[in-house]
Amino acid sequence: MNTSLNRRLAAGTVFLAVVAGVAPATAAQAAPGSTGSAHAAPSLPAPDDAALAAALENTRAAGAPGAMARISGRDGVRNATVGVRDTVTGAPMDTDARFRIGSVTKTFSAVVLLQLVDEKKIDLDAPVNHYLPGLLPDDRITVRHLLTHRSGLADYTNAMFDDTVAGFEAVRNKVFTYDELVKLSLSEPRTAEPGVSYQYSNTNFVVVGMLIEQATGHPVAEEYEQRIIEPLKLDHTSYVHPDTQIEGMHAHGYLTPDQAGLPLVDSTEQTVSWARSAGAMISNAADLNTFTSALVTGRLLPAPLLDQMLTMTPTDATNTRFYGLGLRRYDLSCGTSVYGHTGTVQGFYTYAFSTRDGGRSLTAMANTSNRGAANSALGGTLEAAFCGKRPAPTAAAATAATAATDGAL
Repeated sequence: MNTSLNRRLAAGTVFLAVVAGVAPATAAQAAPGSTGSAHAAPSLPAPDDAALAAALENTRAAGAPGAMARISGRDGVRNATVGVRDTVTGAPMDTDARFRIGSVTKTFSAVVLLQLVDEKKIDLDAPVNHYLPGLLPDDRITVRHLLTHRSGLADYTNAMFDDTVAGFEAVRNKVFTYDELVKLSLSEPRTAEPGVSYQYSNTNFVVVGMLIEQATGHPVAEEYEQRIIEPLKLDHTSYVHPDTQIEGMHAHGYLTPDQAGLPLVDSTEQTVSWARSAGAMISNAADLNTFTSALVTGRLLPAPLLDQMLTMTPTDATNTRFYGLGLRRYDLSCGTSVYGHTGTVQGFYTYAFSTRDGGRSLTAMANTSNRGAANSALGGTLEAAFCGKRPAPTAAAATAATAATDGAL
């Protein structure tokens, strides 16, 4: 590797490449929704390259060995990187590298399940126990409650990773069955009555995986492959559970130890069996941009089901973050709304979002986790990508632009 490049990367310099000129995109369309459909937005300005570089540098400064962002769409491609994807070799971060996408997996799982709804194999408003008899202690919990995080099922990962590194090492190579993960959840008190409130829980999408396998008779890996990966030609996307390796060029993920002063823990190789259909997929930035754009433009779901997926309810008091059926919406400071999901899995933070018309997509990744400041800094790529150059945001706008952490995912 070029020595001067090594020196620049070590100093945290951002490398940004632009492929084709980025002209203004068409306006994001308003999404149908019961509470706060998407705000109307003017034509998108060009991304703010300086703000994008600053967001990535801030992410590195907050503890990530490296970070990347890829902006793509009908107007061209922008790639930006900072730092390294491997602290041992010093290999620079690369937007082509594969990585663990954590809870972005939930959107893949939701798409497969909604395709099964379209095929009349599953009813969104039927009780989960209709399809998986006796699994849950409450017949009122419906399939829709799972997809919207309104089941009240406790998130077993909160206790599992109470001690970050020790909890991870205890499950790094373990292979869980779906039933075992559900039992971990049911051993804890439920968080709410079914349908009452949004409570993010990985348990919901573990059960979604069970529903997919029960309805199709196939492993979820086959359903992801046949229904999403192959049709969209996502050549760098896979679900390899319980294999532990990321094949091909990839970013290493790093955990920050619970005790200050200890070295980073390389968390790249793991089964991610503790997450399964809630968070075990692998992809890269280009594939995720293709996926989110294809989803919002109707290439994966018929319009009536896509409308239901895009029907959002608020998830926090800022009234800028919303959740539909396995899909998030963030309302940015410039009036643009973006759709996708965030992901946190040991060693990786991910943002994968598109405008409603699919005209612009962003995937951003940092190879760290359990570093809340790094996650918040990485969230700044959303404003840079979709809002362009603008005056310094107010405190309220900055708060709205910072994405929420998903707990364990």
